[in-house]
Amino acid sequence: MQNHKLYSRLFLLPAFVLYTVLFILPVIGGLYYSFTNWSVTKPMISFIGFDNYREIFFSSGSYLKSIYHTLSFTMYTVIFKVIIGLGLALLLNEGLKTKKTLRTLFFLPYTLSPLIIGILFVSILGPDGPLNIILRFIGLEQLTHSWLTEKNVALGSTMGVEVWRMVGWNMVILLAGLQTIPKSYYEASSLDGASSWRQFLSITIPFLMPTLMIATILNIIHGLRVFEIVYALTNGGPGDLTEVINTQVYREFSVGRYGMSNALSMVAFVFTLIIAYLIKLVSSSEEASS
Repeated sequence: MQNHKLYSRLFLLPAFVLYTVLFILPVIGGLYYSFTNWSVTKPMISFIGFDNYREIFFSSGSYLKSIYHTLSFTMYTVIFKVIIGLGLALLLNEGLKTKKTLRTLFFLPYTLSPLIIGILFVSILGPDGPLNIILRFIGLEQLTHSWLTEKNVALGSTMGVEVWRMVGWNMVILLAGLQTIPKSYYEASSLDGASSWRQFLSITIPFLMPTLMIATILNIIHGLRVFEIVYALTNGGPGDLTEVINTQVYREFSVGRYGMSNALSMVAFVFTLIIAYLIKLVSSSEEASS
């Protein structure tokens, strides 16, 4: 019995070492440097306590805006990605003859590089781009904008592109969840006279809840780590209108403020950790009560 336990623990050792070297040590290193003034302009690295964090949360710079933009980006994109993804999954779960083709088409944007999507949408959303041309053609000129440079629509436009890119991925996750629900439940409820809406509320949603929870957690983590799509579309501009935490991290690192860059990374890391933990806590309590 004891040999069996020792054998199992030895098998865990390579994974533990790899996880420590590739994840734990870089995080500890980043945490340490976030409390220093490490910079290309400083010959010596000195410990400065919470000065970097004080600058992030209490200065008049754009750091707080980038945190606010990141949280807004995450919240709105998660809502739309999951709802639209669920709608498409329900639509393509059965019934349509072209469902395989449509599944491929909706999933296709996820396979493209965010940088390629960014370059594509910079043209589409430009002042004289195809979107504004179509709006003018159908008589909706008042709705035309410079989508990536105007104050009121720039951040929303980046969210829209992100939703378009990721909705197919959500559809695939939720579609897999839908196909695990036994058909017999729907057949039995139909015999009892349940409407489609009642079946959706009483069968689909409860059975799909674990998949919805996983999709939501993954989307939240993805949203809090957003960088490529914003960088490719607006580079955080104009001004700081679409600045998110990771574009700030990149900007600080580019100018050689490595201590501040690490502090911003730690802020993003802690936000991700707290939100993921809270959602896990809620899902665990729901599972325990059910």
